Amino acid sequence: MQYQGVLTKMQTEIGSPIQYYLVFESDFIHINQLLDKKVSIAFVGYQCLACGKNKKIFRQGYCYDDFYNQPQVGDWVMRPELSTAHLGVEDRDLEFEKKAQLQPHIVYLANSSNVKVGVTRKSQVPTRWIDQGAHEAIEIVEVPNRYLAGITEVALKDQVADKTNWRTMLKNEIVDEDLVAFKDKMKSFIPGEVKEYFIENGKETKLDFPVLRYPDKLKSLNLEKTPEYAGVLKGIKGQYLIFEDNTVFNVRNNEGYVVRLTIN
Repeated sequence: MQYQGVLTKMQTEIGSPIQYYLVFESDFIHINQLLDKKVSIAFVGYQCLACGKNKKIFRQGYCYDDFYNQPQVGDWVMRPELSTAHLGVEDRDLEFEKKAQLQPHIVYLANSSNVKVGVTRKSQVPTRWIDQGAHEAIEIVEVPNRYLAGITEVALKDQVADKTNWRTMLKNEIVDEDLVAFKDKMKSFIPGEVKEYFIENGKETKLDFPVLRYPDKLKSLNLEKTPEYAGVLKGIKGQYLIFEDNTVFNVRNNEGYVVRLTIN
């Protein structure tokens, strides 16, 4: 079977294990069904997720020009504390920013390589945790806008990491933590204006990834350096495909790349 399309992050469905889908314009592929099969990936070109042109991808699936003018990649996305829609202040497109920022947000703890703090829209739970490769997670606060979530994350970053070690996550070198106890320790560091939103009786969410074998060494596939690759798929975790020869491929990091997939 052969498929061709522009990469976007894999869609997921909660389950045991999690189900993964790669969606192209005219096809979708249930990636779990490809485990233990030979998968060939060939780099064909680029297709910017905004303008649709065959222009070199700069970041997050966008060409250089669109990365600096599209509202969905404003600085507030990576740094929620910079959100200003609650003040009626525009960054790039106020209507877009109101829709994205003025909705319930969750500040959470997730354990993928270590316990980290993060922010996501409530509608993205548990998708956000799956995308990070977290095997367990817990909600700390639920707030009405992105700004409040952002200032909470900033306050907690002094106490807990805000980055995932992707190598540790993919090797599954993980330690189970008591996230309920961890969350309770964080309570006193939450900003005063957010304390009322603390979730008192939250429970951990456990996540189970479809991995037959974890790699012991990692080789990251770069499509520009290696435009053609073939390997036996052994697992899917986070937004990574894990192959038998220890090659790993970050689908999300290659958004906007047009590829041809061949399944044997």
